[in-house]
Amino acid sequence: MTVRRVYLVAGELSGDILGAGLMRALKTRHPGVEFRGIGGPQMIEEGIETRYPLETLSVMGLVEVLKHLPGLVMVRRALKRDALAWRPDIMVGIDAPDFNLGLERQLREAGLTTAHYVSPSVWAWRQGRVKGIARSVDAMLTFLPFEAAFYARHRVPVAFVGHPLADELPLVNDRQGERKTLGLPEPEQGPLLAVLPGSRANEIRFLGATFLEAVERLCRERPTLSVVMPAATPARRGELEALLATRPALDGRVTLIDGRSREAMVAADAVLLASGTAALEAMLCHRAMLVAYKMAPATHWLAKRLVNTEWISLPNLIARETLVPELIQDAASPEAIAERLGALLDDEAGRQALEARFVEMHAALQRDASRRASEAIEALVAGRALPASVAPEAGEAALLEGER
Repeated sequence: MTVRRVYLVAGELSGDILGAGLMRALKTRHPGVEFRGIGGPQMIEEGIETRYPLETLSVMGLVEVLKHLPGLVMVRRALKRDALAWRPDIMVGIDAPDFNLGLERQLREAGLTTAHYVSPSVWAWRQGRVKGIARSVDAMLTFLPFEAAFYARHRVPVAFVGHPLADELPLVNDRQGERKTLGLPEPEQGPLLAVLPGSRANEIRFLGATFLEAVERLCRERPTLSVVMPAATPARRGELEALLATRPALDGRVTLIDGRSREAMVAADAVLLASGTAALEAMLCHRAMLVAYKMAPATHWLAKRLVNTEWISLPNLIARETLVPELIQDAASPEAIAERLGALLDDEAGRQALEARFVEMHAALQRDASRRASEAIEALVAGRALPASVAPEAGEAALLEGER
């Protein structure tokens, strides 16, 4: 069955990238397909007729959302009217769950087929939301296998399509080549540690000084250790430079670079990072890591009572076991971080075994996510079973069940 019209709603730049990949895959399979909704520059280049600028939905923080709520409600009503008048074969919300799931539910109740691309963290907190999701979508398209297993347990139609980052990053990488490209010491000159304290100002505030104190301890103990620290943005670079200025003992030992975090992780022997997407990227770069995270005491108190998961880092969540050490809040002291990193740097055999395991996990996630998502959408439009959830490929079944 030909897919003729697809209504897409992306909420931020990451969704624009995903949407553009999905559009390309659908155009390959259905050359005459039309797109409408909300998209950014990459989706516009692929041919979407966008009804509002992408930034319309890019609102973060409770106060900001409340301030913009009347406008967001008006946009959702307008998109509902627009989609029902256009009569697409399917509406796909790309991330932005607070906005898209409500729109998806309204359109589904009006008779349209709907799907959501990128699962919210319903498996981690407020799991009761899955009932609302079941009423909002005909299928959830997930990046990760444990997400698919969660929806399957709750009888929500699901397709595990793989992760676009796994498609983007190679299964074989070159540690020595990346060191040369970044102008870092050769492997024979000593170990290299990559330090990524986060991309948000609050992460630098809570983690920056702690990470640098741990690094200073490691450098005192290991005269040949080099450190590379990518700065996510110019603002983060300024904050990191200010912190480094207070630690003259690190002069000449820490190389601060702009962006290029993946290259830095590939170059490194081990990685110290804040929890988040960076942990998944380090896994897909096949590097041993230590995850540490701190937050405001009140936020931590609340998170402990709301979050229902044994781990916070994606490598552990995917593996369903503790592959990566996690130090959270008070446990993330400079002394503990330095001790755990020192043990990691000293255990070359352990690092190599973990790197091999990460290659296996990477391969299981490398599924051509855009193509798989387009196949799932095609199946929904045709009224067929979702292919990725019904017939996992070799090696996927254990991951889908969350087992080794």
